[in-house]
Parts: sequence; structure tokens; C-alpha cells
Amino acid sequence: MIVLGIDPGIAITGYGFIKLNDLNEPEMLAYGVIDSTAVRGTSSRLIFLFDELTRLIDQFKPDYCAVEKLFFQKNQKTAMAVSEARGVITLCLAQHQLPTEEYSPNVVKQAVTSYGSADKKQVQEMVKITLGLEEIPKPDDAADALAVALCHLGTLQMQRLMDEQ
Repeated sequence: MIVLGIDPGIAITGYGFIKLNDLNEPEMLAYGVIDSTAVRGTSSRLIFLFDELTRLIDQFKPDYCAVEKLFFQKNQKTAMAVSEARGVITLCLAQHQLPTEEYSPNVVKQAVTSYGSADKKQVQEMVKITLGLEEIPKPDDAADALAVALCHLGTLQMQRLMDEQ
């Protein structure tokens, strides 16, 4: 089972692919960012995001996807741009018929650190430990995407255990 985690953004979108290995443990397959900062214009950035996400989905063939929910930001212009990126991401995932869930930042923090108000450093450290990585994934957007994927993987495992009873 492969889970794609996404931390949406208009300029930088983090992604992380996690596989459940034969020992039923999470294993990192790939992570990184889709960086559209060199692309001019919102429409062009959204097309770039769609195309790059499609390429990643075709390459890694995830079974499930999880996207971090947008929380209210003080800068409405930024919130609107991120909402547009989320719309493109949602469209791309739907076209690939990927079952998708959304998680708030606090739910992700709770799942990864057992503390819903954990700070970014605590989440990143737990991502590193849980996936057996030598260092914290960089940039932050990629580490956040891996945390979202871990959150969903845990949810899927819990659902499977409940279904078996």
C-alpha cells in the first residue's frame, strides 16, 4: 500500500510517498516539493502544479492520498491562492481516481506526535524517527507532506483493524 501526502501551496507544494512494507511498518519512498516559484502567473503555476503532480502519481502509483486542510490565514490573498492550488490538486487526484482524505494540521500533529499542539520541530523529528531517516526531511513542506501521509496511513491501519473484528 502506498500513500501520497500533500502539503498544498501555490508556490511550493510538498509531497511525500510512504509505503507500508512487509513488516507492516511505514517506509519512505520519496519526498520533495513541486516548486513553481520560477513560473510567472497564477494560471501557469496551477498548470505546472497539475502537470508535476500527474507525473508523480504516474511514477509512484499511490493507492491513497491525504491532503492537509487549509487553515484560516491572516493574509486573505495567500489563502485564496492556496485554495486555488488545492482545487487543482483535488481535480488531479479525482482524475486519477485516488481515494483522498483531508486532515487539519492539529489532527496530523496528534497522529504523528500524540500531541495536537506540537510545534513544527517536534513533528519533523517524529517523521524522521518513525521513518528511520538519518535527518529531518527538507524543506519543511516536504516534511509536512510526509507527516500527512503518516497520519493517513495510521488511519487506514486503524480502519483495517476495526474491520477485522
